[in-house]
Amino acid sequence: MKLKNKILLLLIALSLSLLSAENLKLDIVFSNDVHGGIDRTAATFMNPQFPPMLGGGGVAATLIKHVRSLGDGRNRDNLLLDAGDFFQGHPIGTVTLGKAIIEYMNDVRYDAMTPGNHDYDSGEEALEEALALANFPVISANIIDRATGDFPHYLSPYIILDKMGVKIAIIGFTTSDTKKMSFPDNIKGVDFLDEKEALEKYVPIVREQEGADIVIVLGHAGLPYDPEEAYKSRYDNSGKPLAATRYASWGFDAQELAHEVEGIDLIIGGHMHKGFALPWIDPITHTMVIQGYAYGSNLGWLTLLIDPETKTLSGYETPAIREGLLITLFEDEFVPDEAITKKIADQQAIAEKGMDEVVGTAGVYLSRINVDAQSLMGNTITDAMRAEVNADFAFMNLGGVRSDIKSGPVTYRNIFDVMPFDNQIVSFTCTGEFLRRIIETRVEGGRHGLVVSGVNVVYSKKRPNFDRVTTLRIGGEPWDPNKIYTCTTTDFLMQGNAGLTLLTQVPEENITYHMINLRDGIVNYFRKNSPVKTKIDDRWKRDDNAQPTAEMLRATP
Repeated sequence: MKLKNKILLLLIALSLSLLSAENLKLDIVFSNDVHGGIDRTAATFMNPQFPPMLGGGGVAATLIKHVRSLGDGRNRDNLLLDAGDFFQGHPIGTVTLGKAIIEYMNDVRYDAMTPGNHDYDSGEEALEEALALANFPVISANIIDRATGDFPHYLSPYIILDKMGVKIAIIGFTTSDTKKMSFPDNIKGVDFLDEKEALEKYVPIVREQEGADIVIVLGHAGLPYDPEEAYKSRYDNSGKPLAATRYASWGFDAQELAHEVEGIDLIIGGHMHKGFALPWIDPITHTMVIQGYAYGSNLGWLTLLIDPETKTLSGYETPAIREGLLITLFEDEFVPDEAITKKIADQQAIAEKGMDEVVGTAGVYLSRINVDAQSLMGNTITDAMRAEVNADFAFMNLGGVRSDIKSGPVTYRNIFDVMPFDNQIVSFTCTGEFLRRIIETRVEGGRHGLVVSGVNVVYSKKRPNFDRVTTLRIGGEPWDPNKIYTCTTTDFLMQGNAGLTLLTQVPEENITYHMINLRDGIVNYFRKNSPVKTKIDDRWKRDDNAQPTAEMLRATP
């Protein structure tokens, strides 16, 4: 063989070797906490006065198609995944009980999803009916049927997929806090097991028995708001826990699971409604955690680099069109998919019939941003609750306020955005001492309080737990521990959620179920009190130097 030919063959062999050594690419496109947000919506969180339009499912479909166009199935492929809370929140999801959202997910060909806690808000039967339409697997390794002890028929713990000759395992889980956050009747047929124990069981199963090369966990739990600080508060430099036992009463979050469960390559999380532009990577296990924002405002896109020889992760890439992995679905940056946009619009028109009726006006911009435990929107809601049932004291959890209302005409749609969940107004009678305990419970430890109406509260975080309230006036009058007061809240809190388990102690004969949806109570308030000009006032104040008033000193904590 001539030398020239030998050299040519050598160069060809070398180039083939280099090609075979190139990383395989797996594009992970993901959503979390969509809450029915597949419709077009104005991004008021970015600019309340001149919000850009988000294209919802139509724009998401365009981006998904683009990502899929990059793959050839040999050296590059993709997955489309959802981490739960898929339908409760926008009318198109709530009114159709999730069916319109599942139809959309079928249209764009999701590969898998896991349920979130809010997906049980309309009851297990409604969720089951929606999921029956899904053309993709729904997975959760820690939800079991109470009657059988096995998985509900609509769930599997994991799936195994082959991508480019690499075995990919996807394990699902749902926050065990669902037990604390859902109405008991809605989840009476299922139980939510410890998420860490579930992963410790199934990661070895998919690795050792199924032969998975890459393990992805699709979980409805998220990172702490400040992952770096949270990690420092939990683990030392060698990764050992700083505390001998875990003191938290809530379910494991994604950071804890990434650190404490071996063998996971990637966790796709949610639940927190806070997105991160780059993955959190555990310094010991090297497990990556990614999560996006909520309400269909963005899609996540992370490209995993996989060594073709070892079939292990060698790194990741984020899309060049954005800094980081989160892509905001701006309508003016992506051409919406025409067919999907029309289908969503048609379903939306049916679901939102009558929602543009003007019910009143807002004299100021009613923001949900908290100043301590007050916000203009939160104060308005509790004022509306108190007025609706003529109560002395109204309260709700801080996380119950979901949107702002800008100044000007207010429609039923605006109020739905503020209160997308079907909470009912409930009232009960109790002593002043019990009322005080409600407030003390929500300022205990690191808790930040309640949204309230009808009271003036001053509290100090420097005082001992359950003796932190230094001033308490009700209806402008000094608090009386022995007086009987009428309080109002939501049925969600009356079930003992948001840490208020003491409300389950209220005798049934002292409770009145008004059968009034909180949204309708807010509508009535706007109709009777427009223009609504709520203020931040003296109803709630933290003062770490405050001293107890005489009546508080006389009372026994």
